[in-house]
Amino acid sequence: MGHGFLANEFQKTDRIDEVIGLDLELSAMAFCYQPFMPIMGDNACGWSLPFSGEIRDTKRLRRTISIPESIGSSGSLSSGGNSDSSLSRSGSTSSLNSFSRLHFRDHVLTYNQRYLAAEAVEEAAAAMISSEESGGEEDETADGMRLVQLLIACAEAVACRDKSHASALLSELRANALVFGSSFQRVASCFVQGLADRLALVQPLGTVGLVAPVMNIMDISSDKKEEALRLVYEICPHIQFGHFVANSSILEAFEGESFVHVVDLGMTLGLPHGHQWRHLIQSLANRAGKAPSRLRITAVGLSDHRFHIIGQELEACAKDLGMNLEFSVVKSNLENLRPEDIKVFDGEVLVVNSILQLHCVVKESRGALNSVLQMIHELSPKVLVLVEQDSSHNGPFFLGRFMEALHYYSAIFDSLDAMLPKYDTRRAKMEQFYFAEEIKNIVSCEGPGRVERHERVDQWRRRMSRAGFQAAPLRMMTQAKQWLGKNKVCEGYTVVEDKGCLVLGWKSKPIVAASCWKC
Repeated sequence: MGHGFLANEFQKTDRIDEVIGLDLELSAMAFCYQPFMPIMGDNACGWSLPFSGEIRDTKRLRRTISIPESIGSSGSLSSGGNSDSSLSRSGSTSSLNSFSRLHFRDHVLTYNQRYLAAEAVEEAAAAMISSEESGGEEDETADGMRLVQLLIACAEAVACRDKSHASALLSELRANALVFGSSFQRVASCFVQGLADRLALVQPLGTVGLVAPVMNIMDISSDKKEEALRLVYEICPHIQFGHFVANSSILEAFEGESFVHVVDLGMTLGLPHGHQWRHLIQSLANRAGKAPSRLRITAVGLSDHRFHIIGQELEACAKDLGMNLEFSVVKSNLENLRPEDIKVFDGEVLVVNSILQLHCVVKESRGALNSVLQMIHELSPKVLVLVEQDSSHNGPFFLGRFMEALHYYSAIFDSLDAMLPKYDTRRAKMEQFYFAEEIKNIVSCEGPGRVERHERVDQWRRRMSRAGFQAAPLRMMTQAKQWLGKNKVCEGYTVVEDKGCLVLGWKSKPIVAASCWKC
């Protein structure tokens, strides 16, 4: 619905002049030279989201969400501003003069970013409203809308380093964002943690510094995180879907081959028992014709002890099925991995598997990821299978990332609400020890510490193409839909084909995307 509301507003020709006159308070933060340092005056960081009195029923809210209207009102989110949804020209001249040094394309980028941010908030609010429909109480819906507004206002205060205002908003948020509340309250509680962590690291204006690095979930040995990862694998279809698509592509690449080799980057975050490769071994053993005479699996990552345990289990599994498996580990992070670290023998067919891993190598500059992709390209794999979260959590500006993440994880928590009861401990463990860790990393960290740099599938296409890879379209839409039914995946999950990629989504919101690439 976000597209409909905003598109209609901006398509009206009589409003073009008003759009051009948008105040650029958010762009002040977008184009500042130091993190979170606004280059406008004192009023640049003074807005807060008004709580609309128009919240009367769900149907009206679906047509006129107050949040994007507030964003459009007076060209900014202004405290005590007029609630009229029209875009005011007042103050626009002075705002534009303040940014005379910006080029036209900078203004276009700013408007586009604000459009996307407003859309993300509107759809997050719509998802929240949808989850509250069963209760049918206006006060619950109103409280939910208030919670959305508080989150955004707090994010803006944190971005502007307004500690006093942000602390006051955090206090109110903690009282309303309940860990065992509605799906939106639960996801809000995770964002509150991230905002609090970011606020604690805020330095005074005029100083420059990086947030202390936070390790990736796959490199942290924690019983709670391991259990949460296991539960996500068992209950949510995200990882299993990635494994299914990847194995189908690998089996096709291995068809008729007797000497095959898989290089697994990260081993699916160190997921115990090597589920993906158990299924592959079983499929290879049962395939028509002769099973491969030699199968090699090379695990790449820093969790070498965990990988060796998984390898022993997989070798025993292969032996029981009459197959010869050679399992090896390369202890290295992806940035330091070199082609010579991977032993490739003459005559073997090589494939590379990356499940929720490559986004951790994406940095502010393209250098790190390009080096990894070039290294993979030098190995000349027959196939590279890539499965990643399909969302834009790597934008250069904090507020944009915050909006996108709020939208994305609201959908995930909504799906958990549909699958598990409110007080199910498994649900709480997944939310607090897996998804909350991702959210906190996106919201609270910068520089090398921010590793959850998820990007949309279109961006991955561009990156892969620049690295010399060619898309190998996945033509298995029918099988993917059958997989959803066979595994009794919760109703609400869908699979769509997007330019040769397969995207698993929750109620039209993309969650993970799988793609296949050749050298």
